[in-house]
Amino acid sequence: MSSTELAVVPLTGAQKAAVLLVQVGQENAAKVLSHMRPAEIEELTAELLRLRSVAPEIAGKVLEEFHEMIVSPLRGGSGGLDFAQALLEGALGADGAAAVLGRVAETQHIAPFAFLHQADPQQILTFLTGEHPQTIALVVAHLRPDQSSMILSGLSPEMQADIAYRIATMESTSSEYVRMVEDVVQRRTSTVLQQKNNTAVGGVAPLVEIINRADRGTERSVLEGLAKLNPALAEEIRALMFVFEDITNLDDRSIQLVLRGVETADLATALKGVKEVVRDKILRNVSSRARENLLEEIEMLGPVRMSAVEEAQSKIVTVIRGLEESGQIVLTRGGDDDFVS
Repeated sequence: MSSTELAVVPLTGAQKAAVLLVQVGQENAAKVLSHMRPAEIEELTAELLRLRSVAPEIAGKVLEEFHEMIVSPLRGGSGGLDFAQALLEGALGADGAAAVLGRVAETQHIAPFAFLHQADPQQILTFLTGEHPQTIALVVAHLRPDQSSMILSGLSPEMQADIAYRIATMESTSSEYVRMVEDVVQRRTSTVLQQKNNTAVGGVAPLVEIINRADRGTERSVLEGLAKLNPALAEEIRALMFVFEDITNLDDRSIQLVLRGVETADLATALKGVKEVVRDKILRNVSSRARENLLEEIEMLGPVRMSAVEEAQSKIVTVIRGLEESGQIVLTRGGDDDFVS
């Protein structure tokens, strides 16, 4: 269950047991745990840590299933770390309690907004429509890239650029704030969505992953919008979307088209210090004479500053992007493209 108050939903056996332990009190619960196997104790402890509060109606339903144990009026209660620790210490002692809590804590790092990871992106988009852009950016940054790209595609061009900018510049957000927004979203979407320290969110890298999986129209719209908001950021993202080494993914015909628009001096500089697979891919796509001239020029360059190499590689990437935008070559993006016959 989530950290919010238990709602009227089907509970697992472990969740019911956790609710029951809260109802019978620490002393009685400790006696129950003392008769359980270690694996069972750890499973219950995990549920108790997630169980922050229990609504009276839920407590009643659970106690009805264990009617022979009802000895007091129905009441709510609370679980959490304090209850779990006191309970375990009563059953296992301080050292035993610390060991169990330590092992359970290692398994409790649940990603924020994980409850949305199996939801239909269209449903998420419907819910997010009208929300504050910062809320949308926070949610989208935590979703799977394929979900995020579909949601981004469904927004207006202006909103796409705004959300992309917020994700790229978000960097990190306090865990408490992320969880607060998560709780609000989960409560508000519980009847709408069908489920199929600092928390790092957003940044340029996840935005590039999202854009790489979006359609070309959305990609172009986002980058053009970002260029108006922050030209330097837009160019940084463009550079990350296709790096020089990715030239090995191009077919021979595409590489030959690229090389026609590249100066030999730039190509020689760009190939300084690259992996053999990159150099071989280039050399296989030039004539024998051109290959000899290119290798000779690379040798004559001697040591070259890394900044000069990166500048030369950037020029070639610019040529590649230009050929792609004109439709002369096709780049595979996101690792999910398939060819159809």
